Amino acid sequence: MNKSMKKNIRHFFLLTAFAAGTIHLVNRFIDFTASMKNILKTENGNFFDWKNGKVYYTRRGSGTPVLLIHDLSPLSSSYEWCRYAKKLEKQHTVYTIDLLGCGRSEKPYLTYTNYLYVQLITDFVKEVIKDAPTVIATGSSISFVTLAENMNNHLFHKIIAINPPMPEKFNRTPSNSSTLKKALLEVPILGTFIYNVKTHEKNIQKLFYTEYFNKPQLASSKMLDAYYEASHMNGSHGKYLMASIEGQYMDNCILHALKKLSIPFYVVESRSNPDSVQIVTSYAKQSSMIETAYISNVKHLPQLEAPDKLAEVIRMLFEREEK
Repeated sequence: MNKSMKKNIRHFFLLTAFAAGTIHLVNRFIDFTASMKNILKTENGNFFDWKNGKVYYTRRGSGTPVLLIHDLSPLSSSYEWCRYAKKLEKQHTVYTIDLLGCGRSEKPYLTYTNYLYVQLITDFVKEVIKDAPTVIATGSSISFVTLAENMNNHLFHKIIAINPPMPEKFNRTPSNSSTLKKALLEVPILGTFIYNVKTHEKNIQKLFYTEYFNKPQLASSKMLDAYYEASHMNGSHGKYLMASIEGQYMDNCILHALKKLSIPFYVVESRSNPDSVQIVTSYAKQSSMIETAYISNVKHLPQLEAPDKLAEVIRMLFEREEK
């Protein structure tokens, strides 16, 4: 090997080390600045010391228990319920939870699976709530809620799904390409940088404006900041949950569990969702225990965009059950 080649190789490694160091500093800076506003405080809650990590939760109000479960995303946290929970506290004991890998809860380096959350919710109900709650869950979180009920009959009193995806969507297994995505996100420096790009403030804003809210002007800067902060609490370790989601490790068929339901199950779907009719029809045909309703002029997060409207729709569903 001549001197010129050795010099080029040395320069290559020096540049690589410099680039890695620069990216690492950028990652650390993002983690630091994301939490500066301290919107997601922990003083008003507690931690459930679960076997896989500490899980943040709150308990407010009095009456029959209600458990609110946010959407399954490293951007999400129980902040999702901050406007709606207040409407339940006068009549119910309201529990909110930051799922493992999200928000104020610990974000361990592990492969997150649907069954992991089945175990978490089951243990939380049995050890913390100690009664069968009505569960209200957003989006993909309905999958592990449904499976938890299937594995523990009458673990819940009722289940309400807010804008769930097609039930068939959960019937996937990891592929070569999805496994590669997972591995890339888990790489220490580069994977963290990719995660930080995906959770950049502008991308969160775009998500609110295109998918989460029907009227973007209702998405306050505080909401956007809360989601940005949630994605970077405890460092950027939310990337491990994102890696498992993109790797399709969170999917598990729920069709058999829907068919075996023995408790009331409600689906509330936004009319703004282009697949809303197809989704509602698919759930309704699975079991006579499933009731459905539409909610208008909102998108994925009616509990943040229009909590009064969501409260009215859920009240009407309950009244329908009593007749």
